[in-house]
Amino acid sequence: MPEINTIAVIGSGSVGSYYGARLALKHQVSFLMRRDLEAVRENGLIIHSVDGDFHLDPVRAFRSTDEIGPVDLVIIALKTTANAILPEIIPPLLKQGTILLTLQNGLGNEDLLHRSFPGHPILGGLCFVCINRGEPGVIHHLAHGRVEMGELTDTATIQSVASLFTDAGLDCRILPDLGLARWRKLIWNVPFNGLSIAGGGIDTQQILANPALLDRTRALMHEIIAVAAALGHGIDPAFAESNIKGTLEMGAYQPSSLVDFLAGNAVEVEAIWGEPLRQAKAHGIVTPELEKLYFEICGATGNRPD
Repeated sequence: MPEINTIAVIGSGSVGSYYGARLALKHQVSFLMRRDLEAVRENGLIIHSVDGDFHLDPVRAFRSTDEIGPVDLVIIALKTTANAILPEIIPPLLKQGTILLTLQNGLGNEDLLHRSFPGHPILGGLCFVCINRGEPGVIHHLAHGRVEMGELTDTATIQSVASLFTDAGLDCRILPDLGLARWRKLIWNVPFNGLSIAGGGIDTQQILANPALLDRTRALMHEIIAVAAALGHGIDPAFAESNIKGTLEMGAYQPSSLVDFLAGNAVEVEAIWGEPLRQAKAHGIVTPELEKLYFEICGATGNRPD
């Protein structure tokens, strides 16, 4: 297994900062930061977590990847709306054998990395976590935190990366099918991120308390399961109900897309709703609820439907 000593986190929002900070308790982690850079350099990263609060100080925080230089592992936690800049900012981090791990939502991220950086091991990770960003340099980890990880190319590197996460006290599970992991995550992301916006800016508790929206949630989940099955990724329908049960336990949680929407930031429309809809159409799967929600999100965000 390859030895991993140096790590760079690209996209130091809530997800990148939380997982990066946990890894930095045992490893050398450099963070690419923009908005929070000065605050983190002055005060460090403060993590309020259900698993125990901690304060990372000092933090290796940088304004550019040129300042970071080549590393063994790059963790990409940018919003997919910023993927166009990856071919520009990642090359300074690369050396022979550098591993690329995307912790992004939606579909197509690993394929983009493979096209842009052929020859490098490409991994994908799905973060099942309730987390948000507070004031600069402060992260609130509210619940959960499991990472499900798979590899796009068979390079025997995934065990080394997964071990970094488990050694840091994180629940990390290796899945033999990365595509399956992506579609499993969409079962939550499609309805809850989408209906929170389409419902007028509501949290998960409000979605589940509304009988009509709860029915839409279930319908959307089962449409995603049907599309996944057409692609060869079998998901037990009971997984939908376990997602609903777990979400009830989260309380009044604002999904990340809603946080972006309310802040006036770009929403990951195509990665979360557009691409699954295109995959459904390509395989002849009728998904009326997904199509309806996609156009609702496009209308709310001002995105032009693809």
